[in-house]
Amino acid sequence: MSVSITAPTRKRVCYFFDADIGGFHYGPSHPMKPTRIKMCHALVMNYGLYKRMEIFRAKPATKREMTQFHTDDYIEFLAKASPNTAHQFVKEQGKYQVGVDDCPIFDGLFDYCSISSGGSMEGAARLSRDKCDIAINWAGGLHHAKKSEASGFCYVNDIVLGILEMLRHYERVLYIDIDCHHGDGVEEAFYSTERVMTVSFHKYGEYFPGTGDFRDVGVSKGKGYALNFPLRDGITDQSYRSVFEPIITAVMEQYQPQAIVLQCGTDSLAGDKLGCLNLSMRGHANCVEFVKKFNLPLLLLGGGGYTMRNVSRAWAYETGLATGVELGEDIPMNEYYNYFGPDYKLDVRPSNMEDLNTPSYLHRMQEITVQNLRELGGPPGIGMQEIPRVPMFDDIDDNEDEDMDNPDDRRPQRMRDRKRMTLWDSQMAVDDSDDEDEGGRRDHQSYKTNGAI
Repeated sequence: MSVSITAPTRKRVCYFFDADIGGFHYGPSHPMKPTRIKMCHALVMNYGLYKRMEIFRAKPATKREMTQFHTDDYIEFLAKASPNTAHQFVKEQGKYQVGVDDCPIFDGLFDYCSISSGGSMEGAARLSRDKCDIAINWAGGLHHAKKSEASGFCYVNDIVLGILEMLRHYERVLYIDIDCHHGDGVEEAFYSTERVMTVSFHKYGEYFPGTGDFRDVGVSKGKGYALNFPLRDGITDQSYRSVFEPIITAVMEQYQPQAIVLQCGTDSLAGDKLGCLNLSMRGHANCVEFVKKFNLPLLLLGGGGYTMRNVSRAWAYETGLATGVELGEDIPMNEYYNYFGPDYKLDVRPSNMEDLNTPSYLHRMQEITVQNLRELGGPPGIGMQEIPRVPMFDDIDDNEDEDMDNPDDRRPQRMRDRKRMTLWDSQMAVDDSDDEDEGGRRDHQSYKTNGAI
């Protein structure tokens, strides 16, 4: 079966941003800077992209929503941990790998996780209900977090939570990861199910997190539904495109997903403080543009990226592509304008570092990956039950006049606390029980903004 790639059309885009995100600090010497999200937003607004999309502040995810994937005791710990109480949780810090150099305990840690997760879950919910074609949450994409463990600057895995929301409505979801680091947390979560295919392009070999070998393809029902493309240092736009496009095309043909989640980590850009690849802004953005052309519900998420001016450039440019425009090269005046000197241009250019990804190496890896796909023999047959419509949902259905609602009004707490969906068996595979479609986030708690936040 062939897949359709069509000419660019205007998409309905929902963009999630919470101004509080820029107020969190991992620490003065830590490479992860949440301020990068505010820098990106400043560009988005001053380029005028608010005119081409709906901007929302999502309801922060609750502890209950987070435990759809994470363990109860881990989330309880995150909710209680703070610099002032850290001494009370010495044992827990070791158990959950929180409080170490990579994943410190900082003021507002749980609120930070709630904002990141809430945007991804809300975006997934709006896509599932056909409220938009593309949803964007640059505060998301924290792909290293495990079920009961923090890792690689990530505490709560917003990606897994967003995909779980999608699985209530879609039989098959495709996850693509273009971060410099392997998307290990997401792969691990869905390693034994065929309902999610994970595809990761990443640096491999004595590099964090040390996983993502091409031979790691999934287990049990999920065997063949995890694809890893290990890269070497210095890959260029041309080399990356030469493998990304044919592999994603083959994935679309063989797996035929109904929705896509694309993690757009920008540490794969040239000049990143922790990265070792050599993509330009346009080379990175080509992945977004290519995936967009398949015209499937698309959730765009952030991820790594540690040179803040380049992170914000790339995500602003990709926000523009999502709305159907290419941003001009001159950075508009904004509160972070001086960060973009001395040229004050939007582009992120490649460096002259050597590309160690030889054509023969890339060709061999591509052949292995495509062969793994062929062995699947087409999309899996998955039975999906109709999502039950229960009376409690009647009063939160879509309202044609929702744009006239007071954005500061929240629904009562009793309407937010839904019985959570549990999709996991003891091996973290997606459960096929009759309760699969209970619960889930319905985006009634989001706040629509009119142009500015």
